[in-house]
Amino acid sequence: MTSAETKSRNMFLTSMCIFGTIGILRRYIPLSSSVVALVRGVIGSAFLLLVILFSKQKLNMDAIRKNLPFLALSGAAIGFNWILLFEAYNYTSVATATLCYYLAPILVILASPIVLKEKLTSKKLLCTVTALVGMVLVSGITEASFSGIAEWKGILFGIGAAILYASVILMNKKLPDVPAYDKTILQLSMASIALFPYVLLTENLSAVSLTPLAVILLLIAGVVHTGIAYWLYFGSMNHLPSHSVALLSYIDPILAIVLSLVLLREPMTLAAGIGAVMILGAAYFSEK
Repeated sequence: MTSAETKSRNMFLTSMCIFGTIGILRRYIPLSSSVVALVRGVIGSAFLLLVILFSKQKLNMDAIRKNLPFLALSGAAIGFNWILLFEAYNYTSVATATLCYYLAPILVILASPIVLKEKLTSKKLLCTVTALVGMVLVSGITEASFSGIAEWKGILFGIGAAILYASVILMNKKLPDVPAYDKTILQLSMASIALFPYVLLTENLSAVSLTPLAVILLLIAGVVHTGIAYWLYFGSMNHLPSHSVALLSYIDPILAIVLSLVLLREPMTLAAGIGAVMILGAAYFSEK
């Protein structure tokens, strides 16, 4: 592994660790998920724009203009991905929605030989299957019961979110010449624009009230968990093969589960523990 690949892998793992902690933060913000996501997008893109302005850097307008269709499309995909995931939570259990959503890495691995012409080895395929089985165990879906059309709507929303998540990863592999800051600002801005009408239609914003603690947590979620995390996330993809990006993405839900177990005292079943070990093992051995 080259030094660039090692640096990119460390950046990507850092972004996954940051994403994995947002569930703890989210627990103490008294707003709906869609409003939190919108505020995250706005604060995150504004923060990165301020970083560029104060550091006297300039946006690479030539690269942005050249890649604007992909940037706009991938940014909108992030926003609609958030929307579909929220809707999945509304119609089905968190376990089922999570499992459907984390089909995205599998979709990336299966699509990469066709879309990106990357070689899919038997080792990577075995690690992928192992991670998927581990995710099934972690999600608890084997113990869930399905109850009618609403449940299936939730499943379809979750799969839709997974497809969009996978498309974001694949499209970012097509944007190697756009600087990480520029890419992240454009994509988070487009995600916010896509999310804004949804929030207006589904939320009563006049009833929103915030405590000083909630404001501080929203700023942390916007700056750290969105601006910095997505900058690391998008900036790391250029030197990593898509199957590495896909498998390492499972670090996010596993860390979230471990933190909820340690900090929030939420229970973990034996099956979930085995699944977590399988996912971490698959991610580890896939990079060897």
